[in-house]
Order: sequence, then structure tokens, then C-alpha cells
Amino acid sequence: MLTSPLTLAQPTPDRREVLMEKAQELEATFLAEMLAHTGLGETQSAFGGGAGEEQFASFLRQEQARLMVEKGGLGLAELIFRSMSEAGHGAA
Repeated sequence: MLTSPLTLAQPTPDRREVLMEKAQELEATFLAEMLAHTGLGETQSAFGGGAGEEQFASFLRQEQARLMVEKGGLGLAELIFRSMSEAGHGAA
């Protein structure tokens, strides 16, 4: 029995969940990077915490970005998910 390429490209429910999680991670990473370029988390005065504060600011930005995606984000995760689902190949 032959199967059509569309049948093969349809992800299983478990694979769909993994693909969506990865897509959301990618969107959160993108948002965190964009937040970094806005200056979010940068020390505003001479009494900052130095390099340590800069490092922990990245964790704060990443968590803020993750929460943004959890609340709907920019919609990039859905686009990434669709693209990965249609590709139907590669490891998730």
C-alpha cells in the first residue's frame, strides 16, 4: 500500500507537542534577544552589580520572554510550528 507524502508529513500527537514546545522555545529565545537589544535589564546607575548583574539580567529577560510566549507571544511559535510540521523531516 502506498501512502501519500501528505500522510507521511502529518505529525503524531506526541510529535506535535514536541514541535510546538521547540517552536515556543525558539520564539522565546528570539524575544529575549530583542529585549536585550532594547536595553532591558541594563544597569541604570553607577551602583550596579557589574558583570554578575549583567549575567543574571539575561536570565530575567529569558523568563520574561518565556512568559510572553506563554501568554500568546507574537505568533512566531505558530508559524515555526507549521513550517516544521510541513517539512515532516529532521529530528525534533
